[in-house]
Amino acid sequence: MNDMREIVLDTETTGLDPKTGDRLVEIGAVELDNLFPTGKVFHVYINPDRSVPKEAFAVHGLSDAFLADKPRFDDIASDFVAFVGDARLVIHNAQFDMGFINMELKRSGRPSIPDSQVLDTLTLARRKHPGAPASLDALCSRYGIDNSHRTRHGALLDSELLAEVYIELLGGKQADLGLVTAAVAAGRASAAAGVRARRRPEPLPPRLTEVEIAAHVAFVATLGEAAIWKEWLPQPEPVAAAVAEAG
Repeated sequence: MNDMREIVLDTETTGLDPKTGDRLVEIGAVELDNLFPTGKVFHVYINPDRSVPKEAFAVHGLSDAFLADKPRFDDIASDFVAFVGDARLVIHNAQFDMGFINMELKRSGRPSIPDSQVLDTLTLARRKHPGAPASLDALCSRYGIDNSHRTRHGALLDSELLAEVYIELLGGKQADLGLVTAAVAAGRASAAAGVRARRRPEPLPPRLTEVEIAAHVAFVATLGEAAIWKEWLPQPEPVAAAVAEAG
C-alpha cells in the first residue's frame, strides 16, 4: 500500500446497522498526497432501495424523494473501488462506515476492504487526548477549524473537515489545508506578489496618552546612558512637554 496517498472518507446511511437492512445513502471522500489535498474528490448520493427513517433524515436531510433518482451502489461501485485503490482510508469511527461499505461491496460481489487498509481517527484522537470529547465537532473546536457551516451531517463536508483534523492529530497543519485547489493557491500567491505597501498620507494618531509616553521616557532614563532603548525614544514636542511637566 502506498503510504503517501490517503483517502479521507465519510458516509451517510439510513440507520445504524447494515446487518439489519440499513444502507448507504452518501459517500464523500477527499484525496491526500503526502498529507496535502490534491483536489480530487469522490462524492455520490445513493438510492438505498428503501425508505429513509425520520431519525436518519434529521441527521443528514436526505429524503426519499431526493434519493429516488440517484444511482444504486452497484452502479457506482467500480468508480468507488478505482478511486480508493490501495490508498489508506482515514475515517472517523471507522468501524461504523466500513461496516456499511463492506456490506455494500459484498452485495455487489466485490471483495471487502481489509482492516489493515483503514486508519480510525477516533482511536487516534482518544489516544492523543484521553478523556476529552472526540467527536468531529469537538476536534474542530479544539483545533480552531471552522465548522460553522456544518448545520447537518454531509459526507463530503465531513470528510473535508476530517482531513484538517487528521493533519492536526498528526502534529500540525501543513501549508494551506483549507482544501483549496492548486490554481486558487497560485492565484493567491500571484496576487500577494503584486501587493506593495503604500505610505499613509497622514500618520495614525498615537494611542498612548502624553502622560503614559512621559512615564515610559522617564523609565528608560533610569536604565543608564548605554541603554539601547534610548535610540527608539520618540521626540515630538508633546512628549518633550510632557517630560518637562512630569519632571
